[in-house]
Amino acid sequence: MRRRLTIEVKRIYEAPARSDGCRILVDRIWPRGISKDAAKLDAWLKDAAPSAELRSWFGHDPAKWASFKRKYFRELRRQDGIVEQLADAARGKTITLLFAAKDELHNNAVALKEYLDGQLGTRGERR
Repeated sequence: MRRRLTIEVKRIYEAPARSDGCRILVDRIWPRGISKDAAKLDAWLKDAAPSAELRSWFGHDPAKWASFKRKYFRELRRQDGIVEQLADAARGKTITLLFAAKDELHNNAVALKEYLDGQLGTRGERR
């Protein structure tokens, strides 16, 4: 039986914590104002981020959230191995998906967590 993973979501600007487990940046663009040393990343999976076109269309508009998620999930389904890459990166630890957006409820990391929860049967919460 496969060990259940815990997936968390956190802004990259929040201080790293030991409880973060495997810290994975899931934005396509490097976040402003943070050094790679300060980020304490285990991985940067640009391919897990939405396309530039989808990101631009969404613009973090909460009114487009449901449509954004549908379109993003469609993109994720076309990405070979994204789910496996994230699961492998965790190696049985907690995964913390890191994002830079100011909107903590409507961003690609929150959507990605929802997608992964459905695909992997994971658990965890946004901090």
